[in-house]
Amino acid sequence: MTDKDNKGSMTVAEAGRKGGETVRNERGREFYETIGRKGGATVKAERGRAFYEEIGRKGGETVKAERGAKFYEEIGKKGGDRVKATRGPNFYEEIGRKGGQKVKKLIEEGKRAAREASSQPSDGGHEPSKG
Repeated sequence: MTDKDNKGSMTVAEAGRKGGETVRNERGREFYETIGRKGGATVKAERGRAFYEEIGRKGGETVKAERGAKFYEEIGKKGGDRVKATRGPNFYEEIGRKGGQKVKKLIEEGKRAAREASSQPSDGGHEPSKG
């Protein structure tokens, strides 16, 4: 028995594609975005963040095995060129400066916390007994 038993009948794939096109034409792209978000939220609630991390890692390993590490370099360059074209050449300079400022602030906070911790008595605030 084949996918097309009768002349003129549709395969399951053809019927699905036709139904999908009808829904797209009637409800629009936003419908798919909405149900995708709802479905993603449900999966996240049921399986947790680790599930997405695992399937992302597995997918990345599969792509690397099939296409090679060079593929990631190529798509990264394409993405970077696209961002540069849409946001302008100063965008990376801007986000680099913001990131550097954030790192500087975090380092200063860490140093301040370390100084405060070292100025606190380590024995719970009691003087050692003399005996």
